[in-house]
Amino acid sequence: MFLPAFKNLKFVDCNKPIYKKLMYWSFALSKKKCDEWDNFDMNVAPYKKDEPIYYEFTKCPIADFAREHNLSEVMPAMCNPDYTAMELIHARLVRKTTCANGCVCDYTIYGDKDEEYLKQHEEYIDDEGYRRNK
Repeated sequence: MFLPAFKNLKFVDCNKPIYKKLMYWSFALSKKKCDEWDNFDMNVAPYKKDEPIYYEFTKCPIADFAREHNLSEVMPAMCNPDYTAMELIHARLVRKTTCANGCVCDYTIYGDKDEEYLKQHEEYIDDEGYRRNK
């Protein structure tokens, strides 16, 4: 659904400080919209130049709908494209849980050249089909 927009952003390189700062700004703006619309509950950690971007959702109406209608098996298809979106802009997503399989959907975003950190958080696919990190 949203991947075509990220394909158009392939010039973005999240290893570069200016793009990292712009990404943080866009997530902070998204949090304001979530607060205004009262649909997702979102928290964004303060920006720190030499650290990854971190934000999380503690309420997800999509996961709630899937649970209420016994559609949980479709949630990996809804959640996993977040990894692909980050890869398209030279970033990597480190996620340990989602609102669909836990109580929080966490996003830790690094540049794709930060291999030392990424080695510590190896990606795998769990038994339900979610892409996750250790």
